[in-house]
Amino acid sequence: MVRTALTNMLGIEAPLVGFNRSPAVVAEVSNAGGFGVLGASTFTPAELDAALSWIEEQVGGRPYGVDVLVPGHTAQSDPADLIASLRAQIPQGHRDFVEGLLERYGIPELPAGTPTVATDEIASALATGGGGVEALLDVAFSHRISLVANALGPPPPELVSRAKAAGVPVAGLVGQGKHVANQLEAGVDVLIAQGTEAGGHTGTVATMVLTPEVIELAGSVPVLAAGGIASGPQMAAALALGAAGVWCGSVWLSSTEEVTGEAVKRKYLEATSADTVRSPTRTGKPARQLRTAWHDEWDTLGAPSPLPMPLQPMLVQDAWNRIDAAADAGNEDARALESFFIGQVVGGFRRLRPTAEITREIIADCEARLHELARLTATPGEP
Repeated sequence: MVRTALTNMLGIEAPLVGFNRSPAVVAEVSNAGGFGVLGASTFTPAELDAALSWIEEQVGGRPYGVDVLVPGHTAQSDPADLIASLRAQIPQGHRDFVEGLLERYGIPELPAGTPTVATDEIASALATGGGGVEALLDVAFSHRISLVANALGPPPPELVSRAKAAGVPVAGLVGQGKHVANQLEAGVDVLIAQGTEAGGHTGTVATMVLTPEVIELAGSVPVLAAGGIASGPQMAAALALGAAGVWCGSVWLSSTEEVTGEAVKRKYLEATSADTVRSPTRTGKPARQLRTAWHDEWDTLGAPSPLPMPLQPMLVQDAWNRIDAAADAGNEDARALESFFIGQVVGGFRRLRPTAEITREIIADCEARLHELARLTATPGEP
């Protein structure tokens, strides 16, 4: 059994953190000896309360955490006024481009009553606080979470003080060494060094280079390696670099419990590690995702440049809602466009498996590899 500063801090069996938006994945990771973290940024307070209550019923006292997007600075504005102001900043040419793209691929309107991602509300919460983020934190701290992570820069003082008062460690994500000082000054208890191999918003520095750099700057604060970690040997490599554990996200997209649609998962199984791209066309910031016809369209001559966050997601989220629904309904042109955030480990996906199986295999294979490495330095004649 591997013991590190992370396992001691959280009271877990193995230094493996599983980040995902699916409550079932979070519960299964924790039950299999790791530490599940729920990505809560797209939840309403009521949805988050229900999800955390369900997770606690499943894990039977085992620890788990929550990841939120809390801006360090917010604007004072009425949410409705802000949304209208932001939407007014989206050029008509961009609207025409997206609508034309959907028409060329024959993407139908959504059927009435189809659940969608509330992009406007998320944009408002990120810009103003809007009560949304604070309400999510109220819900999170009303449950027995064992860690809160903030994936949007250094956590604000209010989050840190609430976490300290509740005895909950705070984790912060960094993509470059220069980000470390600000996170430490903010009071984080754990640093996540996310390399460019990771899915979602990433920088350009590889995990192998970034992790030891962050460890050197972090002092006594534990560092988790993230990006390009989906197997036991990769986890062992992170520990060999000095990390206190690993933060895994993309690997769960090959699990049966993860809520991503079948159309995307099928494309993941067909993809290689070279089939991802860092693109701002979905969120307005470079985010690693599966490269598809969507990205090819934005690269064509005459296509507009992506807008900054939060304007780009406000521009394209309705389109993605339609693409997702059409792809899952069997529309082949929609499947050509279909994509989602994924790291370069997608090239190792062979089949969909239960989360618990994936978790236990990574942990067991990591321990086996560490034993193999120990034998390389053993005195001749020793076992």
